[in-house]
This record gives sequence, structure tokens and C-alpha cells, in this order.
Amino acid sequence: PQQRCGGAGPNPVEEQRARWERKRSRTAKELLETEHKYLEQLDLVVTFFVTILKAKGTLKPALLETIFGPLESIYSASHVLSLHLERGNLGSGLENFYQNLELYGHYAENLEQANKTLREQLRKNKSFRRFKKLQEARPQFQGRKLEDLLPLPLQRLNQYIKCNKYSFVITSEYTAIISEAVKSVSEVSQWVQDIIHKRENSLQLLRVQKLLKGQKTQVFTPGRWYIREGWLLVVPSKGGELKRRMFFLFSDIFIETKPCHPLHLLNSNKLACQAVYPLHQCVVDKVFGHTQSQGGLLSLSFPHKTLLLMSSDQQDINDWYQSLTAAVR
Repeated sequence: PQQRCGGAGPNPVEEQRARWERKRSRTAKELLETEHKYLEQLDLVVTFFVTILKAKGTLKPALLETIFGPLESIYSASHVLSLHLERGNLGSGLENFYQNLELYGHYAENLEQANKTLREQLRKNKSFRRFKKLQEARPQFQGRKLEDLLPLPLQRLNQYIKCNKYSFVITSEYTAIISEAVKSVSEVSQWVQDIIHKRENSLQLLRVQKLLKGQKTQVFTPGRWYIREGWLLVVPSKGGELKRRMFFLFSDIFIETKPCHPLHLLNSNKLACQAVYPLHQCVVDKVFGHTQSQGGLLSLSFPHKTLLLMSSDQQDINDWYQSLTAAVR
């Protein structure tokens, strides 16, 4: 057979390599641009707050440490990363960077205390209050407050997660480094998400504790997780009127409450606890609620009591059924 010479067809391997190269440079460019923007914002805090406050002594070193945590170290790590990126050293830049990622976890752990201390100092410390106002009035801040800038590292961490695409756009010499960097970012992100989740859960437990009249029912307990709340109708076992009750579901207990009297001096907007049901011996059944139209009925069996709960909303009963069965499991 006659061989074709000269104009050989395109080489698929070369094409793939060229595509990867384009993607790699696009990714590196995007990372560099966003890193520069992030650094500019961090720089505002480091330059106009941390550095000057250290020099002036407006805040004691321990307070400074509590409010800003490892922010300076985070800034340095990002600065080094951006220098590497500017020179096109994506692999070595990320290798150096992922060794500093733990700083983000420590920063997240400290953020709640940082905000609390900041609020306290603004209340107590007049010269710090004046200093903060003065710094935020600078044109570089563009109307942003210190409170808006402190969560920046955690927002940036989420952007690093989105950039997991680095894992497949880097040429082979960087593969091990990049996969290590991606793994580190994911681990630290999970750590940070857990911290945020625990904090949100604590706030929910405290909120419910404050809603309840008196201190008899202890809602805030270590290891307890808030799941959901809502109004349901209690069907009395011996017939009689339906009772509208507010229920709170947690990972280990189910609380039944009713509103206090609207004219009560102290507790008009609170709820009185009627019963606390432990979930470890609970059996949940859907009595009816399989048809789409008229809501449904749930049966909750405890060792010494059966609770019949009703809602006219089909979706609501289904959601409660799923939440309760998951919590009991």
C-alpha cells in the first residue's frame, strides 16, 4: 500500500499536552490574580492594624494575639506563594504553601474568641475604638470594617477548595506535590467546616435554652446536636381536643413545649417545657400520611408512653418522620 508522506495527521498525544498546557497556564493565572487580590485585603489588616498596634501599644500583646491570631503568618505564606506563582513555579509554590495550611485551621478555631475580644475592647477601650474608626476611614478600606476583613482567610480557603482542578492540570513532574497540596487543602477545609458546624450547633442549643422558661431543662449538653423544631398537634390518647405544641428535636432527646401565657410579665415570649423524651428507646411509625392530600399522623412509642403527633401538611409529616427515624438510629 502506498504510504502517505509529508502532511501527517494531528498527533493526539501532542494535542492533549497542548490542551493541558493551556489549562495549566489559565489555572495558574487565575490563582495568581485571586491571590493578589486576597493579599491586598490581608495587607490592610496587617499594615494598618497589626503593625501599628504593636508599635503604639494600644492593645496588650495578649489581646493583639487573640484578635488577630496567626494572621501575619498566613499573610507571609500567601506572599511567598504569590512570588512563586509570578515566576511560574506553581509546583514549588504549592509545595511550600501546603506546609503552612495548618495556620488556617488554627485561625478558624480562634475566630469566635477573636470576635468576642474585639467587641469587648471596642466597648471598654476608648483609644482602640478611636484608632479603629480612624483606620477604617482611610480610602484604601473603601468603607470596609475590620470585622469584614477578619473572616477573609476562611473565605479564601473555600476558594482553594474550588481550585482542586489544579490536581489534573499540572504537568507530570508536579503530580505528587499537587495531589499532596489538594489533600492538605481538603483536610484543613474539613477541619474548618467541623469548627464552624460545632459553633453553629452551640448557638442553636443556646438559642433554644433561652427560649425555655426556667433552667430546669438542660439543653446545652456536650455532644448534643440540634436537628429541627416546629409546631405539631398532639392527639390525646383518650379523645378530646387536639393540643398545638412546639417540638424541638436533638440527637438524643425530643422536647415538647407550649407557649407561656401572653400576659406573663417575664415569660410572655417563652415556652414552658411539657416533657423531655429520650430517643434511645423510641420507636417511630407513620400511622397515615402516605397519601398526598390530608397531612398525616406519627406515632412515637416510648417505654411508658405513646405520643400521637399530627400535621395537616403532608411534607411536614414526612420531614419529621425522616428526621425522627434518623435521630433514633
